[in-house]
Amino acid sequence: MTSETSDQPKARPGAPLIEIRSIDWVPDNERHGKLWHQTPLWFLGNFQYFSIPIGFIGPSMGLSLGWTVVASVLGIAVGTVFMAFHASQGPTMGLPQMIQSRAQFGYRGVVIPLIATLFTYVAFNVVDTVLLSDGLSSAFGWSPAIIAIVAALGAAALAIFGHDWVHKAFRVLLYVSLPLMLILTIGVITGNAGGAASATEYGFNWGAFMAQFAAAAAYNITYAPYVSDYSRYLPSKTRSRSVIAAVFFGASSSAIWLIILGAWLAIRLGATDGLAGLQLAGNTVFVNLGDATALLSALALAATMGMNAYGGMLTVLTTIDSFRPIKPTRNARIITVLILTAVWYLIASTITSGAVATVFSALTLMLYLLVPWTATNLVDYFVVRKGHYAITDLFTPKGIYGVWAWRGLVAFAIGLLAEIPFMVLPQVGSWSYIGPIADALGGVDIAWLVGLVVTSVVYFLLSRSLDLSEERTAMDRSEQQLGHGAPAPTAGH
Repeated sequence: MTSETSDQPKARPGAPLIEIRSIDWVPDNERHGKLWHQTPLWFLGNFQYFSIPIGFIGPSMGLSLGWTVVASVLGIAVGTVFMAFHASQGPTMGLPQMIQSRAQFGYRGVVIPLIATLFTYVAFNVVDTVLLSDGLSSAFGWSPAIIAIVAALGAAALAIFGHDWVHKAFRVLLYVSLPLMLILTIGVITGNAGGAASATEYGFNWGAFMAQFAAAAAYNITYAPYVSDYSRYLPSKTRSRSVIAAVFFGASSSAIWLIILGAWLAIRLGATDGLAGLQLAGNTVFVNLGDATALLSALALAATMGMNAYGGMLTVLTTIDSFRPIKPTRNARIITVLILTAVWYLIASTITSGAVATVFSALTLMLYLLVPWTATNLVDYFVVRKGHYAITDLFTPKGIYGVWAWRGLVAFAIGLLAEIPFMVLPQVGSWSYIGPIADALGGVDIAWLVGLVVTSVVYFLLSRSLDLSEERTAMDRSEQQLGHGAPAPTAGH
């Protein structure tokens, strides 16, 4: 562990133009975040175009509007619980989420869940690029290629400027877009947004219900690996309950709102593209409302791409640092963001499937991969170690958490393997998969629930042999170092 280098200026309270920190610890004197900022951040995180096509999934499989609403509300509630509990770790730890995960998986072992997490970031931005290109092209006739380039560059710029600018951009977009979406929704409720009874017969079936439920749950569970990245600047004494409530309200309310709106657009308007459907409904209420609402929803999605790029950058730097010590400088952040931008843009340019199919496939894969990690992390934080960690030891392979933490790795592997017989993988290219038990259940997907339970139980049982007395000594040493003016822990040990 070393002090900060000359090319990384010493941080000061408040917000520099471009964020200084990346995967290092945020000391108390730099904690300038405000609790209330969490609600608009995560409200707008879901108050954008991506949420709408999730409401298309159930209806595309024959699920009625009422049952789609029930499945979506339950799924969002379940997924947001996990997300919100992860958010509470930020103020306590002052660390990016995946650095904290070294306690469960080891200094290098954390690379295993990091791979799953990086897949999530890239997959989200690939899907977001497809949605923006298709949606804005359908709504306004703009060139999909130009849309993809502009969105990628804008998202990269926001990620480079960093944490505080993401918060600011989200608040501005929320203040502008909320009134317009509210008017459009009132138009839907009062019958002024058009729409008619569908000739398609909708009803209930378990396969469609569980697909909608899983997609809704996945939507907010996939925020889990980086939700605390945006709460780590809050004062360390911020109450966990308050953080959980702020994040849960923000992330769940907007998602439920727009997913239900998406289901209505699919069933009552027959929309196959969420942005075009939004435009049509809004312009039916009054002229240009749909145009403005669709454009702002697209801008919010582009801002969310910046959030994903920021989290992806932290993940890549954590992965590299686990094997080769690096200095977490601004240059390292910028170069990593630009490389990630090129990767997701190139992958998105090869996607030929429809937007709804792409969304469903990506969410399903992300859910399967992330559930074993989130179960391991939350059981460790809230049940095993109860939020107490030796911060300095997370920044060295010689620390108390070791290089490879076998308990977390075994629990993760067993949880992932337990999911396989229950999986219902949607079409990915020309390939799909239905596990034998899922097939026997008529195609009902409960794989992620099985993975959640199995991983939690296995990790808890394995952790009963942990000797926490030695760790308490390391925590005392860590707190003493940090409390006596020692340099903040950084990468580049």
